[in-house]
Amino acid sequence: MKHLFQTGTDPNAPVLLLLHGTGGNEHDLLPLAQLLSPSSSVLSVRGSVLENGMPRFFRRLTEGIFDEEDLKFRTKELYGFIAEASETYGFSRDNVVAAGYSNGANIAGSLLFHYANALRGAVLHHPMVPLRGLALPDMTNVPIFIGAGTNDPICSATESEELASLLQGAGASVTVHWEGNGHRLSSTEVQRAAEWFKAAFPS
Repeated sequence: MKHLFQTGTDPNAPVLLLLHGTGGNEHDLLPLAQLLSPSSSVLSVRGSVLENGMPRFFRRLTEGIFDEEDLKFRTKELYGFIAEASETYGFSRDNVVAAGYSNGANIAGSLLFHYANALRGAVLHHPMVPLRGLALPDMTNVPIFIGAGTNDPICSATESEELASLLQGAGASVTVHWEGNGHRLSSTEVQRAAEWFKAAFPS
């Protein structure tokens, strides 16, 4: 998978897995990584599916309707890639925290839904429920931040609440932060995520 890796200054800090939104690339969320955990190593991945020339992490049938089979396939692909990258770059596979926006947050959520211990934690900006009807793996004490919009036209407030409930039901420690900026990733939302990160993963 096309990606970039940056070695951090603290080898014990969580490795940040950056997952961009539709039309983004592996450079988009680097400023977010600096705010969340400036000492962390960064593995930033570009989605390998194109929609009208725009990179995504999995196909969708229409806005808000996922191609579930492709989502499962791409989730497995990403899960395997993280393991390969941990060997290539010499970081602990058990110390990976995802930070994703929109489509990237959805594939991060799918990792959590499909694989036990896929992630040490996650920062999900404007995610949807990736799949319904799954028996979720044990996520006891996995810290998860959800940045949600009270007026998000793509991901409704009820969708955000449902995702939080499903994650909590699997044992995760979920914090939901609400904004009124639609689907946009605002500076105040990022700041709240950074404050949460420092509390969830103290150095």
